[in-house]
Parts: sequence; structure tokens; C-alpha cells
Amino acid sequence: MPRNENFLEHVPERWRDDALRMAEALRNVNRVIVSGHVNPDGDALGAVAAFGCILRFLGKEFVLYSATGVYEYLRFLPLPGVLRDNLGTLPFVPAAALVVDCSEAKRVGGDLEARLSDLPVINIDHHLGEPMPAAARWIEPSAAATAQLAAYVGLALGMPLEGDFAQAVMLGLITDTGGFAHGNTSADVLRLSALLVENGCDLPGLRERIESSWSMGRLRLWVRSLDGLRCERDGSVGLCTVTLDDLRRCGARKEDCEGIVDQIRRLRGVRMAALLREDAPGVFKLSMRSSGATSVRDVATRFGGGGHRNAAGGLLNMPREEAERAVLAAAAEQLDKEEGARSSDA
Repeated sequence: MPRNENFLEHVPERWRDDALRMAEALRNVNRVIVSGHVNPDGDALGAVAAFGCILRFLGKEFVLYSATGVYEYLRFLPLPGVLRDNLGTLPFVPAAALVVDCSEAKRVGGDLEARLSDLPVINIDHHLGEPMPAAARWIEPSAAATAQLAAYVGLALGMPLEGDFAQAVMLGLITDTGGFAHGNTSADVLRLSALLVENGCDLPGLRERIESSWSMGRLRLWVRSLDGLRCERDGSVGLCTVTLDDLRRCGARKEDCEGIVDQIRRLRGVRMAALLREDAPGVFKLSMRSSGATSVRDVATRFGGGGHRNAAGGLLNMPREEAERAVLAAAAEQLDKEEGARSSDA
């Protein structure tokens, strides 16, 4: 593939070969199902939209898919095609699947999960996990967001970072860096963001759409959940729980929980923040955050999950009180382990 050096110079040198490899893989497929993980956050939806823009740029046939649809607060994002929540009627017979921001088949969910074993898969993600079988794969845990990788693949194809493509990439960057506040806000992220803004991406407008569209139900839920904050281990571990009853009483949706765990982490002295959200009776989704060298990924893996050092999650199938005890105990044990290791090294 001929290299467009003018575009490729914006891809970090250490990732250029992978970006070119994924670009070539996308050139060689058609009739593609593009999907992220269930309950897509801003990076998952941004990555799906960005790769849809890339396939459109290449003149490919594709459909966008999310088994659980899209959260209300993300519906402003322009998509390069209709987002389907089932694969019952398609305009073509699928010949490939592009799975992004998700390396485990079980997290795709819905109709697509069962089809993955019958399709060539291109898998692009920045999460560590148990990768699904794939014909082509790029898992880059040092990237801040999967949408960041989408930008680099587009650049490797000579695609300008502008319009809907730029907006999708920026949404992913904002989401997974916590608005450029998390430790993964690298120089590469800032350089890419500057390039997006130079090409016309409205960063203030995008942040306004994300952050200033709260419902009264969401506000009530945050007040209720944070009022029940538990701090353990001398204040180094903070935990909130949101139950189905909390959602009902507040008139809130489960997506209204997005961001609560980040607020817990802001409390002075908290090194590990955790949120348990009840998705079904006795089924709790765990979200965790930390700062610096403190690893919540090692806690999340105990509950069948994973993620990054400072942002991870898992799933607990048990009553509320048992789930809370399990998370608090695992977090305290991990902090004790890390402190013991530092003492040994001193």
C-alpha cells in the first residue's frame, strides 16, 4: 500500500506499522458488521462511528450494530449509517465483522455474538482481556481510547480528520481520558486532539453536548447514591451502590450512573473508587477507578472483568451486601499488597 507521508506523520512512529496493517485489512473486506461492546460508552460508540466513516471512505458496504442500542446522552453523535440492535434483516450477506473497543466475544452480545465464529473478524481495541479469534487484530493497551486507534488507521489510509469522523474520534478521547484529566492523557492524545481542532472539530461544543444534558432523574440519582457513600480502610477505598429501586425512585436510567465513580475518586484520601450498579435482581456491574500506580484492574479481574490500571470493571452475581463486602475486601487486599511490595523494595 502506498504511504501518504503527509498523513502518516501524524501517527506515532511506534504504531505506524500496526495502523498500516489494519488499514490494509479494511481495504480487503466488504459487507461488514461494525460493533463495539454492549451498553456502549462514548469511546465504544465513537469508535464504531469512526470506523464506519473509514469504511464509507473506502466505498465498502457495512452496517453498524449495538445489541443494546445507544444511551440517550450519546444520541447527538452523527453516525455514518443506521445503528441496528438486531441482525434479522440486512441489506447484504455479511462477509466480515469489525469488532472495536471490545476484545471478548461475550461482550458483543445479541445476534452478533453467535455469528462471530462464522465470520472473519478484525478486532481493534485498547483493553486487555481474553481476545476472541480474529483474522486481524490490534490490541493496544497503551492507547487512551479505541477511537484514537481509529484516527491512526484513517490517517494511514490518507483520510482527513474532519467532519463526522473527527467528532467521533474526539468523543472517544473525551470519554476515556475523563475530559483530558486521567493519567492516560498523553502527549500523543493532546497532539491528536490539537489536529482535530485545527481541522474544525468543535471541542467546546462537543463537551457541552456531553456534560450539559442532565435530566432531573440523573441529578436525583447522583444525590441519592453519593449520600450513601461508604469509605473503608481509613478512607482509602470509596464505594457507592445503585440499586434497581434507586433508579425507579429517582426516575433515572442506568446510563445516568456514568461518572459517579469518577466523583468518588475525587474525595481526598480515596485511592480506589468503586460503583456497584444493579442491572438485574442480584446482578451488579462493577466500575472502578484509581490514580497513579494503584491498580484497579487487578481487583476487577477477580470478578471476571478487566480493563486498565486506573479504570476497570467486572460483574458480581450475588446479593447487595455480599457484593459490597467482596469488593471492599478485594480493594483493601490489593492496596495492602501494593504497599507491602513498596516496603519490600525500599
